[in-house]
Amino acid sequence: MNLPADSALILAALILIFSILWPIRKLINSGKRTPFLPPGPGGLPILGYLPFLRKDLHHQFTELAGKYGPIYKLWLGNKLCTVISSPSLIKEVLRDHDTIFANRDTTVAARIATYDFNDIAWSPYGSQWRNLRKLFVREMLSNTNLEATYNLRREEVRKVVKEIYSKIGTPMDICELAFKIDLNVIINLIWGGKIQGERRDRILTSLLPVLANMLDLLVKPNISDFFPALARFDIQGVAKEMTLLQRVEGITKDAIDERMKNPSNKMEAVAAKKDGRTDFLQILVDLMQEEDNKESLGEAQIKAMLINILVGGTDTSSTTIEWVMAELLCHPKVMEKVQNELNEIVGLNNIVEEFHIPKLEYLDAVLKETLRVHPIGPFLTQELQVKLALLEDTLSQRIQLSF
Repeated sequence: MNLPADSALILAALILIFSILWPIRKLINSGKRTPFLPPGPGGLPILGYLPFLRKDLHHQFTELAGKYGPIYKLWLGNKLCTVISSPSLIKEVLRDHDTIFANRDTTVAARIATYDFNDIAWSPYGSQWRNLRKLFVREMLSNTNLEATYNLRREEVRKVVKEIYSKIGTPMDICELAFKIDLNVIINLIWGGKIQGERRDRILTSLLPVLANMLDLLVKPNISDFFPALARFDIQGVAKEMTLLQRVEGITKDAIDERMKNPSNKMEAVAAKKDGRTDFLQILVDLMQEEDNKESLGEAQIKAMLINILVGGTDTSSTTIEWVMAELLCHPKVMEKVQNELNEIVGLNNIVEEFHIPKLEYLDAVLKETLRVHPIGPFLTQELQVKLALLEDTLSQRIQLSF
């Protein structure tokens, strides 16, 4: 990590101060009664277990579970984390006590990307989160809307098949190709299929690198998250790099302003809804203008929700597709079985349609096994806000949990 001279001096001074204050704090707290915590590996003063973390973190945590049991603790900087790896315990936490563990652990990058947690993914559990989720499911994921946009998805897939045929014999980035397909479909769903031609190409060209960089920053370990007192110094420059969000914001804000200024868009959206199609952006803008509606939204919430959809709908599926293809290439016999099933169900000269998918049982098994071996998000990090007695272990206030 290359730090500017000033930042390096500040960091060195802060570490020195912490090194002096840490023993004093331990001495003061030694007489206080602390809640019972599960066992776990030791660590260094101040840094905790951070220096010992490996790149294959989920494998390392599995090894630690074998040593310390299905529930154990470790300090990551100033954060006390409790790792739960037992299926029965995870079920108890996520099913029986789901509302208590509903909030996600927050990060600096997430706060900036979601306009101070005004989205679905990081919004605290409550009425706002419930309204946003209900709106998204009702307007974007309803059976009516999915059926109405079937031709749109079908057309995008056919375009990509033609593109692949035109590049036979040349190297191809599967993940980038899948990312582009997903982004194309999502843009059409959000804008109601109204963006075409050069304008859509321009938006795609702008969004592709920005979303990829944003995803990297969202998952990048950041010292400010482990030591909140250092967040103001932005030592790794994550907060500064997240200014690339302004490029996405420029696109979304222009689209919102356009919908607000042009009344004809609203009439077109009403007509589209009668046909079963959803102009999702227009629905959000209408809710922003309806101040008396209990589902009324602010501009920050709209922009945060759009970013949720763009980020969540592209990276997960494209990364999974890349892993599936990689595993099939490594296991030729499995690939042969997948090909035989496709030939039998779909036909050699036909293109896969959505109605074929339920019949492709072996391909479905391959996909599920890929997700098991290469999970997109190996960890589910939640934050406990209250004290809870869980299987005779008392987890103290504001502990981060990883599953």
